Amino acid sequence: MRYLVTAAKGVNDILTLEVDSPDEAGIGIHADLRGCTILEIKPLQFGLPRFKRVNKFSVLQFSRELLTLLKAGLSLTEVIDLLVAKEQNAVNRKLLDSLRTSLYQGKSLSHALQAFPDIFSEFYVATISASERTGSLTEALDRYVRFQEKADVIKKRVVSASVYPALLLAMGTLVSLFLMFYVVPRFSRVYDDIPGDLPYFSKLLLEWGQFATAHATILIGGLLGFIGLAVYSLSQPASRIWLMQTIQRIPTIGERVRLYQLSRLYRTLGMLLRGGISVVTAINMAKGLLAVELQIKLSSAGRDIQEGITTSQAMDKHQLSTTVSSRMLRVGERSGQLGEMMERTAEMMDDELAVWIDWFTKLFEPMLMAFIGIVIGLIVVLMYMPIFELASSIQ
Repeated sequence: MRYLVTAAKGVNDILTLEVDSPDEAGIGIHADLRGCTILEIKPLQFGLPRFKRVNKFSVLQFSRELLTLLKAGLSLTEVIDLLVAKEQNAVNRKLLDSLRTSLYQGKSLSHALQAFPDIFSEFYVATISASERTGSLTEALDRYVRFQEKADVIKKRVVSASVYPALLLAMGTLVSLFLMFYVVPRFSRVYDDIPGDLPYFSKLLLEWGQFATAHATILIGGLLGFIGLAVYSLSQPASRIWLMQTIQRIPTIGERVRLYQLSRLYRTLGMLLRGGISVVTAINMAKGLLAVELQIKLSSAGRDIQEGITTSQAMDKHQLSTTVSSRMLRVGERSGQLGEMMERTAEMMDDELAVWIDWFTKLFEPMLMAFIGIVIGLIVVLMYMPIFELASSIQ
């Protein structure tokens, strides 16, 4: 396979090469890359041309490159110089250049990152700031990279598991709409000359076909308007909050959504605590990861901790823990390793979610196929039922 590799040779030289390699692991031994620090690897895909997409600044990619170059022995300013030199996107290059200017003015990296609150979250800036006080920037970056990769695992699993059901549902809906808006109206004309009474449901289908033929423009316009309204509603924060609250009321699914949010919360708190940030401060930073009702509970838990209640008791009191996580928090409090226990708790929650997602996908997909088959089959049977009765009467 062919890869596009960006690498640093020394401090000021940036190389961009196309390399043939069976996998990414074998790229480093390529003759032209010996003694170089690899910054970025992109597989080259051949096929139809694609529309060019505007690159958004990736904090995770930035952290990976920063960590790699710092481990290679470069200073922070040299690393930013290299990142500016290799960046091709004009907007991202301007951001990195601003960071470089701040560093040359003697400001800390965390102070420089604060100028871009829309890109670098308070959580990320606080992590970098705490590491600067202890002199462990590489350790903090390594923790952040591992944290972000683990946090994305469940999200990617959910997305990949929902692709096939979504395509199946979309195709089933399109076939049903095609039958109801195109086939049935034309099929209904066949029954105009058939003598005798039609079956009740076939009559309804025939009346629908006649109605659809007479008001085709209005029906198509209404359908498109409904789709547009649904898309607009989902783009509004209030609608998404209402949808999430509705999903959380579903007994089994709602509990899993809550578990997913708690997993993100515990992983974030664990990383912040291991970075030297206090529990109350970490809770205030992590509130934005939760739904509104859980944010209120977490704020109350933070106030209780500030008044002297232990973290495990506060989480139990406000229903922000499970039976297992509560016990692990108590163990972490006794051993002085609360941050590590929170990260382990998040991993256990992720494992439980992964098992449930696999089980739900295997159960839901055949049920969805059966439902779509029944709907389409029912429409077809109702269309042909008068013909079957006519044939039986002739016999």
